[in-house]
Amino acid sequence: MLNNSHLAQLTRPSGAFAMLAIDQREALRNMIAAHRGTPVTDEQVRAFKLQAARTLTPFSSAVLIDKQFALDEAIDQGAVSPGCALIAAADRFESAHGELVGRTHIDPAVDPAGYAARGVRALKLLVIFRPDENPEPRVSMVETFIRQCRNAGLISIIEPLSRRPLNGAGVDLDAGIIQTAAELGSLGADLYKSEVPHHGLASEGEVRNACARLTELISSPWVVLSSGVPEPLFPKAVQWACAEGASGFLAGRAVWASCLGSPDIAHSLSTDAVDRLKRLCEIVDETVVA
Repeated sequence: MLNNSHLAQLTRPSGAFAMLAIDQREALRNMIAAHRGTPVTDEQVRAFKLQAARTLTPFSSAVLIDKQFALDEAIDQGAVSPGCALIAAADRFESAHGELVGRTHIDPAVDPAGYAARGVRALKLLVIFRPDENPEPRVSMVETFIRQCRNAGLISIIEPLSRRPLNGAGVDLDAGIIQTAAELGSLGADLYKSEVPHHGLASEGEVRNACARLTELISSPWVVLSSGVPEPLFPKAVQWACAEGASGFLAGRAVWASCLGSPDIAHSLSTDAVDRLKRLCEIVDETVVA
């Protein structure tokens, strides 16, 4: 793992992480289409990402962008605020098992050294965890990813997601969140991005107890993502997680997803989304112990 001075590239002055995710791909296309009722082009997806970057990165400590749609354009156009660190998504998604993102791989098109030279400070890898699959391939992928980041002088961020088993057994996604942390949380990644236990829908005690367990299992700082958490509940979920050892958030949907239904998305981003992001920044500044 890198030392805290390296990780400080991604944090606010308080030492907390307040990072924006706009690396969603086909999921974002589907979210936009749900409000338009018509097919959504690559250019429309890209335009939203770049608008979100321009509007929201002045209030973010870092932003996560994907190469498939907008990473190169964001760099070339200077869409990211100078005070916001850039994280590149280094994962390639595949549909499988009836899921939009059923498998992931390290994307060979994302050159760590090349993007480090262009100002990228960190790479992120999404990892699918299924309790009935052989853990060796995902562990090996994470170790390879960490090594590639280290060789390029980049911060490594892993994002494990708990998914249903393929053998038809019962689904316990919350147990999977804990099992994933036990398996991958001490492999050497510099930062761990976790789902919120219970998606923030359980009692405060249940969510906080699970977050405390994550802190025990993860050897690096860790942050929460917002997928699966209802937007109104995410600020409280962040507060609970940080009270039990999390160091902030790397989130997108809870910040900007509801803007997609607005008749004026740009205005909604600059008002509603900015307000939500500012509130989340206040929470982590108040709660995270640096």
